[in-house]
Amino acid sequence: MWEFHVLALAFAVKEINDNSHVLRNITLGFHIYDSYFSAMWTYYKTMRLLSTLDRFHPNYKCDTQNSLIAIIGDFSSDRSLATILGMYKIPQLMYSSTSELSDNRQVFPSFHMVPNEVHQYRGLLQLLLYFHWIWIGVITMDDDDDDGERFLRRALPTFVQNGICLDFIKITPRITFMTEHLKVMKLIQEIYNVILERKSNVLVFYGKIPDMVTWRTFLNEPITIHPKGKVWIMASQMDLVAFGFQDKRNPQVFNGALSFTVQSNELPEFQNFLQIRNPHLNEEDGFIEDFWQQAFNCQLPSSVADGRVNKNCSGDEKLESLPGAFFEMSTTGQSYAIYNAVYAVAHALRAMQSYKYKSVLGGKTQKNENKLPWQLYHFLKRVSFNNTAGDMIAFDQNGEFVTGFDIINWVFSPNQSLQKVKVGRMDPLAASEQAVTINENVLPLSVCNDPCHPGYSKKRIEGKAFCCYDCARCPEGKISNQQDTADCIECSEDYYPNKRQDSCIPKFITFLSYGEPLGIGLAISALFFSLITVLVLVTFVKHKDTPIVIANNRSLTYTLLLSLLLCFLCTLLFIGQPQMVTCLLRQTAFGIVFSVAISCVLAKTIMVVWAFAATKPRTRMRGWVGKSLANYIVLSCSIFQAGICMIWLVTSPPFPHFDMHLDVEEILLECNEGSTFTFYCVLAYLGFLALLSFFVAFLARKLPDSFNEAKFITFSMLVFCSVWLSFVPSYLSTKGKYMVAVEIFSILASSAGLLGCIFFPKVYIIVVKPELNSREQLRKVFKGKW
Repeated sequence: MWEFHVLALAFAVKEINDNSHVLRNITLGFHIYDSYFSAMWTYYKTMRLLSTLDRFHPNYKCDTQNSLIAIIGDFSSDRSLATILGMYKIPQLMYSSTSELSDNRQVFPSFHMVPNEVHQYRGLLQLLLYFHWIWIGVITMDDDDDDGERFLRRALPTFVQNGICLDFIKITPRITFMTEHLKVMKLIQEIYNVILERKSNVLVFYGKIPDMVTWRTFLNEPITIHPKGKVWIMASQMDLVAFGFQDKRNPQVFNGALSFTVQSNELPEFQNFLQIRNPHLNEEDGFIEDFWQQAFNCQLPSSVADGRVNKNCSGDEKLESLPGAFFEMSTTGQSYAIYNAVYAVAHALRAMQSYKYKSVLGGKTQKNENKLPWQLYHFLKRVSFNNTAGDMIAFDQNGEFVTGFDIINWVFSPNQSLQKVKVGRMDPLAASEQAVTINENVLPLSVCNDPCHPGYSKKRIEGKAFCCYDCARCPEGKISNQQDTADCIECSEDYYPNKRQDSCIPKFITFLSYGEPLGIGLAISALFFSLITVLVLVTFVKHKDTPIVIANNRSLTYTLLLSLLLCFLCTLLFIGQPQMVTCLLRQTAFGIVFSVAISCVLAKTIMVVWAFAATKPRTRMRGWVGKSLANYIVLSCSIFQAGICMIWLVTSPPFPHFDMHLDVEEILLECNEGSTFTFYCVLAYLGFLALLSFFVAFLARKLPDSFNEAKFITFSMLVFCSVWLSFVPSYLSTKGKYMVAVEIFSILASSAGLLGCIFFPKVYIIVVKPELNSREQLRKVFKGKW
């Protein structure tokens, strides 16, 4: 792991020195010191960095050309470095999480190439909530920087507030002296036993590399029992590659672990840089020999003989052949942070270079030749550039590089190979509920069969385990909107399933409206016949004193025409969205108005018969002939129908009704008749009046033509009865708005039949043949033609 960090540092320095566009007339170099995870060693190595001579003389500088300009610190050196470097105002660039001590930028001039650890706390919380992991165990660290204690103090209360329960909290001890080895291993064994015994299957491990080293030492020992079904979640400061899993060690303990790593992109030419590394091409590099021998478990000819190694190195071994659990060829989050840190220093130096003169006391200026660390700090704060991967590198007001975390799934195979799969990311700038995004398509699965997609439900397979099942299509009318649904569900009444049966679609409301062709056609027909009726009425009023109008009882004629006009117009109540008022009026108005029209026809027919009978000698019927008889017939027949309608409105009135089940995709808004029996009583009474009129007119068809219009009434009643006899089966066989259309058509057709059969011959004589509009000519016409 550390070797990879060094190679990232060397690669960045080489790129900068080879590119004069980044730095001109300045060559970067570096010294590497090992802190050994110890504060004491970190203090010592820091003091060595501050001395420019071969001998250890802190605060004594005699060679400005090789002076220290910045320090890139590791995970554990944050506090130790900051204490000393703060006094010297030397910029410190860290690729670890932010500690409390380094938050004071005035005292400790440090920059962080990774997000603030608060964002990592937030990412851990959102990841747990995303998978509904609310019963967890926590393992943290015992370190000099109190990062573990800070995690417990800051993060865990937030976890609890969001409904996450803690099964246990354990602190990983550290090996500070070799004499404590057995004691520490015993404590680790106790923690391991707790992991095995407790029911929590999710373990949050918040630690650093030293904790990895401690667990690596423990895992070197033979382990007889491995925890099954446990998911480890690692902090970004930890990296499983740091274990260096090889040989007979136990990486399977962490198989399937999830970890947070700093977001990174592949660096161009970095893999080529790694592939050409070998001891022969880099003989001046003292680091490469030790790394090569350790990585390939061999011995170079130029090195001191080691009796524990029997294999010789050729120097032609390939780094890409190393197992992924030991060495990665791709860019990691830490190596990416180191690379960006080196480039940040280079761009700050470039900014200093362009600032050629500075102010001095007395107003004089001098050329800025020496590059002092405290001067670089101010340029680092303002640095902003795009790295070779195309990412913007800049620091916020707190000296932190604002970026997110990648969520990595670690998959170890039995042959010790490692696969790192990026399954999600954490964006610190997003809202809490959107901070963590998971790509479920790349999560590793271990299932008997593929999950059932929405629109299907699980079907148990006889003789197999419950986790093995078939997927059955949802029955018609049901849906499933989630994977692996046990049973499909029905949509609510006002919704219906889509074609895939994975969601419900709102039904649309339908009724016979003025906006559709059928409604428009019926409305135009009603208005057309209404206009014809008005024209006929105007014609009769205009010629009210002519013989043909007088002979046909003017008052009955006017009443009949007005009732027919209302019959045509009442059909408009059937079109449009049903309302309470229209539902109450449409059938009752139709029944009463139509009964008036047929009563007029019946009165006309009876008056013809009665008038003929009154012409016989010595009859008493002559006194009954007159307007009073006709009015009595019309009023009595109409009042009886009005009584039926009144009973209907009082007992069970019509009302608007939503029919949810008539059609799968539609909701029919209709007028519920309330009482179907009363509705058919109204129709039956109209039918009785029509049959009675037809019977009387049929009997009177051979009466003298001068007073006889019975033939026309007979034809009109024949049309009327034919229409309404065909209405009943048509009405019962249709559904929805087409039932309304059938009733409208029947009203229009029967009314038009009455209008045409009774009044067309009369209008023809009045308008076209006015010379026939006399009593003498009328008798001849009726006797000869009709």
